[in-house]
Amino acid sequence: MPNTDATTLPTTFDPADIEARWYDHWEANGLFRPERPDADAFTIVNPPPNVTGSLHIGHALDNTLQDVVVRYERLRGKDALWVVGTDHAGIATQMVVERQLEAIGDKRTNYSREDFVAKVWAWKEESGGTITRQLRRLGCSMDWSREQFTMDPHFTRAVIKTFVDLYNDGLIYRDKRLVNWDPKLKTAISDLEVESREVRGHMWHFKYPLAGGATYTYVERDADGNVVLEETRDYIAIATTRPETMLGDGAVAVHPDDARYAPIVGMMCEIPVGPKEHRRLIPIITDEYPDPDFGSGAVKITGAHDENDYGVAQRNNIPMYRLMDEVAAMRSDGAPYAETAALAREIAAGRAFTAQEIDTLNLVPDEYRGLDRYEARKRVVADIDAEGLMLGVEDKVIMQPFGDRGGVVIEPMLTDQWYVNAAELAKKPIAAVQSGEIQIVPKTWEKTFFNWMNDIQPWCVSRQLWWGHRIPAWHCFNQVTLDTEIYVAATKKEFEAQALAKQTGIKRFEYFNTRSAALDSLSNRVVSVDTCLVYQDEDVLDTWFSSALWPFATLGWPEDGAPLLQKHYPNSLLISGFDILFFWDARMMMMGYYNMGQKPWDTLYLHGLVRAADGAKMSKSKGNVVDPLGLIDQYGADALRFFMAAMESQGRDIKMDER
Repeated sequence: MPNTDATTLPTTFDPADIEARWYDHWEANGLFRPERPDADAFTIVNPPPNVTGSLHIGHALDNTLQDVVVRYERLRGKDALWVVGTDHAGIATQMVVERQLEAIGDKRTNYSREDFVAKVWAWKEESGGTITRQLRRLGCSMDWSREQFTMDPHFTRAVIKTFVDLYNDGLIYRDKRLVNWDPKLKTAISDLEVESREVRGHMWHFKYPLAGGATYTYVERDADGNVVLEETRDYIAIATTRPETMLGDGAVAVHPDDARYAPIVGMMCEIPVGPKEHRRLIPIITDEYPDPDFGSGAVKITGAHDENDYGVAQRNNIPMYRLMDEVAAMRSDGAPYAETAALAREIAAGRAFTAQEIDTLNLVPDEYRGLDRYEARKRVVADIDAEGLMLGVEDKVIMQPFGDRGGVVIEPMLTDQWYVNAAELAKKPIAAVQSGEIQIVPKTWEKTFFNWMNDIQPWCVSRQLWWGHRIPAWHCFNQVTLDTEIYVAATKKEFEAQALAKQTGIKRFEYFNTRSAALDSLSNRVVSVDTCLVYQDEDVLDTWFSSALWPFATLGWPEDGAPLLQKHYPNSLLISGFDILFFWDARMMMMGYYNMGQKPWDTLYLHGLVRAADGAKMSKSKGNVVDPLGLIDQYGADALRFFMAAMESQGRDIKMDER
């Protein structure tokens, strides 16, 4: 007969029953944060997962390691706080809601900004808690009573204060620079959100005829100085993998030591595309960038659409003409090509130009306007070939940049964005790691950290989205020039006080949702000069800007006398995958020293990645992703956690094998 004695242990272990029962007991009784006001603090913050996310194997490793440490410190009697929460994930969350609208034949632009954001909040309340429920299944002993969200009202106050303070200290500024533009998401993205992939492409070789039919003797020599080719040419040869960008060329550059082109440096050459009667001439210049041994040694300079060309154009004051719109189609705005080409010829001949003038100049010939960039490429190549100015084309494997979320080819684009002076903010973190004030474990990661931080570029913090922390900048129109005066202020009231103090003639403010709405209003009526037409900056802040405040904004900053902040900042430890060392970890160091005047944590522990059994990186496309929830269903959370903890060794990746 079966034993029905209630005190007898079950003959089989059922992890699902036991783990869920005990977890509920621990959470319900507040055992993840026992009341220990007089005990020493131990603090760790969880890298906030995206609110759109679900548990993946990397989360399982990262959170297991954190849980091991925080349970240990709790058992030692510490006032152990494990901060938990989610990130609003600007791009990812907006994509989720837009896809839902697309599924029913709707789209974001059918709504006002406020109505769309309300839809995102509704989605968040209904579907945004998946990963926090899954972290409970993993057994994470987080302080759920203080769960945070990066767009909670107190967090938003911290974000806005930081932006305003950085601006007032001269560490945030607006600038026109080259960015990675995602044509699918229609926003700038960071270098860290770009994946370079090898793709099969082509290299086209074209003739750029010399102006006025000029000729020169082109001489090529071998390594010993012997002449291997000598001929008369009336062109300079260039090669490109992106012929559509030729429409925006500002110059052709050669190396100053390249003797082949010495006779024609300073001369003008013709871009071999567009209506013949309006062909543009551009100068042949010297710069250290071109490699004489690569291709023809001559490089076309399209500063508004190529990172290297951008540097050459800046050094040599070469105009940078933007060719594409927000979806990477060829621009269709502005005056007809006959007019814009005439202006560009004057500028190439030496007439002074302003950035505003260059920005409004659309140099896409009329017949290409509105075409997708790849359709324009086909048309440009066909037209040049038909004229006999194509020297040849070769198949070539090229590296192309793809957006890690949008999945389309990134277009380098010259746009107005907001930037943080990251080089200045990096100084204290660099010194802290050098002195040992912050320990990076394993120490081998220090070299990578220093290499990146010592060569850090301005941090583009603006994104062209609707979901996120809207930039607290107010644009007030000058009704004569149509330029705007920009005021950075935490509130509308503070902005008005600033504007009244600076422009004494203002008597009233009229607010608009967008720049275009303000311009339309200005063009459709006479507006009194004592009226300030205003719109708030339409961009939002990069998600990493707000998550950089995580170690202290989650503890009550910037509220005065926040008790948790006094006790639990700096944090004790951060555990992080090495893949977000610069996305998140380094930026927390910058913001910790800037806002708090001290380090965010004592130690940064970087663990490796979880890979497939053969060592390959896991990806959905490869079909080798391991679902941690499936493993928990099969073996229990404890078994998975034990495997993760046992396999982790400093800095080494884990090969995941179910056996």
